[in-house]
Amino acid sequence: MTGRVVLVTGASRGIGAAAAAAIAESGASVIAHYGTYADGAAEAVAALPDDRKLLVQADLSQPGSARALWREAVAWRRRIDVVVANAAIAPETPFEGSDEEWDAGWDAVLRVNVLETVSLIREAVAHFRASGGGIVITVSSWAAQQGSAIPSLSAYAASKAAVKAVTQTVARNYARDGVLAYVVAPGIVRTRMSEISATSRGGIDNVNAILAMGEMAPADEVGSLIAFLASGACRHLTGATIDLNGASYIR
Repeated sequence: MTGRVVLVTGASRGIGAAAAAAIAESGASVIAHYGTYADGAAEAVAALPDDRKLLVQADLSQPGSARALWREAVAWRRRIDVVVANAAIAPETPFEGSDEEWDAGWDAVLRVNVLETVSLIREAVAHFRASGGGIVITVSSWAAQQGSAIPSLSAYAASKAAVKAVTQTVARNYARDGVLAYVVAPGIVRTRMSEISATSRGGIDNVNAILAMGEMAPADEVGSLIAFLASGACRHLTGATIDLNGASYIR
């Protein structure tokens, strides 16, 4: 991937940080987006020389923030070859909660996980079509396929299904323009977000007990998969949803 420019959203923690690090190791230049945790994004690309990395802040809870992020990112090298749309939030939207809690949670999830994410994808597709091609990789979830096992995360599951559908639409309609699009659908990955949500299932040990391999998937493995897809080494995989869940959900 030497010479390629890759934008990774949500690069300060979890899957995003692992993807940014793996892509950096593959030889690409990396634009690492973060919301509030700049140190995490800097750590993810710490191995890169200064001329091969750019940190960009954007609050994706704000309307129009993804377009502003894209403008700043593409201005760095006047091109982007790959976009990894990973940034997401997972506030609880309990069915038994108040109307205010329900509405606020859904509004927040749809803004960050769907509206700003697909706005970024739209900017990328226009750029790729004009420049001869490019790659979109979105991070969905097994919850997009089967619903969430945690009822208070229905909004999160729905948002991941929406992003999956948009990615598949891109793949189907713009393949002849050289635009490749892949969906990565992890199961439970050992991240800060999953550790927090594990409390609703009785803790990490209880979560591991229901998984086929007896452990959450390491974030580094998801990062390595994303780096492989970013290489474009398997063009005809475009449109695919790739499960990574240690055989806990086979379809």
